[in-house]
Amino acid sequence: MKIEEAFYIGYITKTKGLKGEVQLFFEYDEPDLLELDVVFADFNGKLVPYFVSTYKMQVNNTANVYFDDVDHIDKAQPLLKKKIYLPLTKMPDRSNDEFHYNDLKGYLVSDENHGELGQITEVNEYPQQFVATVIYQEKEIMFPLNDDMIVEIDEEESILRVHLPDGLLDIYLEN
Repeated sequence: MKIEEAFYIGYITKTKGLKGEVQLFFEYDEPDLLELDVVFADFNGKLVPYFVSTYKMQVNNTANVYFDDVDHIDKAQPLLKKKIYLPLTKMPDRSNDEFHYNDLKGYLVSDENHGELGQITEVNEYPQQFVATVIYQEKEIMFPLNDDMIVEIDEEESILRVHLPDGLLDIYLEN
């Protein structure tokens, strides 16, 4: 499976115990809707399948997971910090009016003061907020996605209009 045929759900944070159990941290909005019978771990751009034997959802956006054929901590070790994907065919259905910040990936960002900044390359969820990443003047720029910054989301044209705080871009552009 190619990475274009999958969607990102989270990453393995740590091993638990000696019997191969790992902790999966979800960056997907609604992990309860995911079908976790087989997941794919990203090893240098190649998606490797792992069949889930059991998992238990936790309250902190994590799950404790056992994979088939991973029955010892030594076999679980290579999975640490690996990004985990599911096939696009397993993406939960959403109603048409449901919009998530993750949907902004690929949108063109236009700032009221600086004009066009570039396309959103990544949307990450942190405990308090979502953060967008844009490559602007060959530098990686990050800014929070919240009501204070977002002026308009044009879904038809795939444009995100923002009003970034004064000096935010200067921080990234200074050498």
